[in-house]
Amino acid sequence: MAQKTESFSIGVMASDHVAVGVVQDHKVRGSVHAIPDLATIPPDSLAPVIREKIDAICLEAGVDPAAICAIGFGFPGIVRDGIVQDSPNIKQAKGLNLAQAMAAVFTGTNSRIPVLVLNDADAMAAGVAATRGALEKLVRVWTLGNGIGFGRYPELEGAWECGHMVVTLDPKEHYCGCGGLGHLEGIMGHRAMRMRFLDMEPEEVFENAKDGDAKCQAFTKLWHRALAAATANLVHQDGPGKFYITGPNSVYIEIPLLNQYLHEMVKMTPLQGSVFEVIPTSDEIAVIGAAVSAAFQSPAS
Repeated sequence: MAQKTESFSIGVMASDHVAVGVVQDHKVRGSVHAIPDLATIPPDSLAPVIREKIDAICLEAGVDPAAICAIGFGFPGIVRDGIVQDSPNIKQAKGLNLAQAMAAVFTGTNSRIPVLVLNDADAMAAGVAATRGALEKLVRVWTLGNGIGFGRYPELEGAWECGHMVVTLDPKEHYCGCGGLGHLEGIMGHRAMRMRFLDMEPEEVFENAKDGDAKCQAFTKLWHRALAAATANLVHQDGPGKFYITGPNSVYIEIPLLNQYLHEMVKMTPLQGSVFEVIPTSDEIAVIGAAVSAAFQSPAS
């Protein structure tokens, strides 16, 4: 189902910061505005702060806030029925009814505005689908940053916290922010890498690997093998296809190495043939995805 030509929706994307934009016909109208440092915003202040930003971007884009048909909010963690059930990297948001809070700040302006809260990686996947004309296709996206996100479009029921997929049985792998052992995020996450290499930043680890440092080279292989293992698990569950990779740490991806490891892990002929594509990290894509997802579920669509 597509948005009406004259309908507007709001896309909000939260990661280490918050990005907000007005979306019309799968494009941002005006510009995306950012609110820095999400971790410093108290949970009960988040919706009012975003409401102020929405008013500002609507004014810039020449859109009456009362004309907004839906708000989509991509947020890290397990989100069900508008409630953030858990968010390992934004712990203060656990239990926050984000949909209710956002709807409440519109009382008196557009009190019946529908609000959809979805996982941030799912918003990114929807944005990739919308901006690439692939809304009728399966789109899967890995987001590599402080945490590791996996987004799927169209969404399916389930937690889909694939960044916390177990990819090793080594009990020494305890670096995941949620406290779990052997998790993908405990190997690939930015925070986890900083904990592992206390004397080096992640970018230094990958640079040193290129310069021949044996320890860093071994970790680079583990890093790629972990992502290949998680992808192989998804292929065995959901079938083969294209997997997009984005996020600030996607710059370290070596596609040939990732392909080699995935090929070693997926051997059944009908499940072979998956490919990876690294795409630019963009707040705009995620904002569009959040807005489009919300608009699809809006009665006005």
